[in-house]
Order: sequence, then structure tokens, then C-alpha cells
Amino acid sequence: MDNSTFHTSEAFEMKIPEWQSKGLEIFYLPKYSPQLNLIEILWRFMKYEWIEWWAYKGWSYLVEYVEMVIRGYGTEYEINFG
Repeated sequence: MDNSTFHTSEAFEMKIPEWQSKGLEIFYLPKYSPQLNLIEILWRFMKYEWIEWWAYKGWSYLVEYVEMVIRGYGTEYEINFG
């Protein structure tokens, strides 16, 4: 987990024992480590590698672009770490 306020809230912390009893282990990423946070890697590719010029035309275009990438991830959009 990243260290966002939601993930460090009391309500979230109280659920951890329940999740652990079901075999889910929760661990927190070190602070300031976007290279370890998968969503940050995806955002970086969206912003610097894949973005289309029309996505900058306005908010609705940006939302459309993000939805398009998410729908096409794994087929039209892919991240290779090799």
C-alpha cells in the first residue's frame, strides 16, 4: 500500500487483522517510492508515452483518454519491463 491518508486511517488499520486471517498480507511501500507503486508506473506511461494530443483539449477529453487506456490495457497498451 502507498501511504495515502485513506490507507493509514484507523478504519483501514482495523481491517488488517481480518484480511490477514483470510491470507491477505498488507505491507506499506516506503515513502517517496513511486517506482514501486504500480499505479504510479501506469500514470507515468499514460502521461509521457501514450497520451494523445486531443486529451489536452479539456477535462472531458482527458477523462475519455484515461478510460480508453484503462479499457485497452493489456491489448492496445502494455508496459514491458524488459
